[in-house]
Amino acid sequence: MTREQALAALGRAVLSTDPDITASYGFDQSRFTGRAVPSAVLAPSTTDEVVSCLRVAAEQGWTVVPRGAGSGLSGAANGDADTVVLSTHRMNSIVSIDTVERLAVVQPGVVTGELRTAVAERGLFYPPDPGSVAISTIGGNVATDAGGMCCVKYGVTGDFVLGLEVVLADGRVMRTGRRTAKGVAGYDLTHLFVGSEGTLGVVTEITVRLLPAPREPLTLVATFGSLAAAGEAVAAITASGVSVSMLEIMDRTTLRAVDRMTRMGFDDDVAAMLLVQSDASDAAAALAEVEKACAATAVDVVIGDDPAEGAQLLEARRQALPALERLGDWLLDDVCVPRSRIVELIGHIETVAADEQLTIGVFGHAGDGNMHPTIIYDESDPASRAGALRAFDRITGHALELGGTITGEHGVGRLKKSWLARELDETAMAVHRAVRAAFDPEGRLNPGNLF
Repeated sequence: MTREQALAALGRAVLSTDPDITASYGFDQSRFTGRAVPSAVLAPSTTDEVVSCLRVAAEQGWTVVPRGAGSGLSGAANGDADTVVLSTHRMNSIVSIDTVERLAVVQPGVVTGELRTAVAERGLFYPPDPGSVAISTIGGNVATDAGGMCCVKYGVTGDFVLGLEVVLADGRVMRTGRRTAKGVAGYDLTHLFVGSEGTLGVVTEITVRLLPAPREPLTLVATFGSLAAAGEAVAAITASGVSVSMLEIMDRTTLRAVDRMTRMGFDDDVAAMLLVQSDASDAAAALAEVEKACAATAVDVVIGDDPAEGAQLLEARRQALPALERLGDWLLDDVCVPRSRIVELIGHIETVAADEQLTIGVFGHAGDGNMHPTIIYDESDPASRAGALRAFDRITGHALELGGTITGEHGVGRLKKSWLARELDETAMAVHRAVRAAFDPEGRLNPGNLF
């Protein structure tokens, strides 16, 4: 069968082979990860169509890159020349919502924010809340084990995945996990696929755990005269043992960029801001404890009880990266360190910015030590570009030195695959390769990604 015949046999599952169209499916939102024009884009709408796509790909010897919304930041959706992209955007149905068992079954192309809205209408709550919640999909969130702003209390995507339907590289279909409250039969294959970045199979259905809807959160805003002072407050909040549902940080560069975009009226003198929320029944008492923890280093602390104002501040935080993008070319890092080492990480970022004479905006999930230093540079200037890469490597390397990890939620992708072997030991890397080979012995799924 020729290539043209093979594509014709896939019928409506073929979106396009026109380079003008396929080019837009060849990369995600990452930088420094390389781009190529896929030879074809497949867009199946059912599990059966995914099976056909992967069987034909195996017969033809095609390499396949699974793709969600393309909102990723690590290059995990980028392929090489002649790659076939398999987009799950047509698989966008919420199959069911079970209010008794508190779970939902969804296809991978369902937008995360739309699932959150749908279950909220039933009095339920799907906690994972990545910054790209309005555009990212559940399938993509599963692929990277995405986090977000609620992680400090609720955890990451994987904490809510109960089961999966997966199509393997050779077209076989496998179901993993369960829909019961407990279940320990066999290996935990479900969570082997969570965070696998499209290298083990194509997820076609996801069963997620839901929670009862929490109360409207109360919000605390604390401002600081230095980024280090804000970091010290984070350490004090953590040491206090108080439970909050959100603990976010933005530095002066980020606040100014956000203010130019949103007109929120942030004070130019503020060097850093903490945004803290509690959705607990004793939220007022929790935020009072946070206020005490901030007292030693904060310039000002305000506790608000207006949900609309809290939502507005949360939206401003969501605009951190889009706002920084307006400052120039950008390179986003994603590192996570022990919360007790945040001050050291922040100090190192400031040193790197001064050494490389670059602007680095700092924001992130301070409550779990996951920071997103964003390096602003000039792509047209080779010296600036080289400086951005040096800054990126210095920050990532220092996170490891502090006992942290090279990625907290964005994944390894292509951007950080050289770093994975630095974080993991040789035995762990060998096991990774063996697992991948067991599921995809010919290496057809997302080659060049992860390791």
